[in-house]
Amino acid sequence: MKKIRDKIERQILHADRKWKELPAKRQRFFTKLFFAGYTVVNLLVLISIFITTANDNNTMSISHITTISDHTAMKRQSHDNKTGSTIKK
Repeated sequence: MKKIRDKIERQILHADRKWKELPAKRQRFFTKLFFAGYTVVNLLVLISIFITTANDNNTMSISHITTISDHTAMKRQSHDNKTGSTIKK
């Protein structure tokens, strides 16, 4: 675990050193570019949310939580009912 942490730390220091070596004008350009990308992604997510919530046929189904054991019990009941079994439960 310590080797992984050291490797990550070296990568971060290397990236930080490369960033500081860039001219200030280039740093500003990359910062604006990253911010513009972040803004576009946020706008796309918001538009997607508005479109999906604006649909009239958008309904939410609320039902009981079923588990695997519930499904097997229901299958067993339906099988017992079909065969006319007299097993007590």
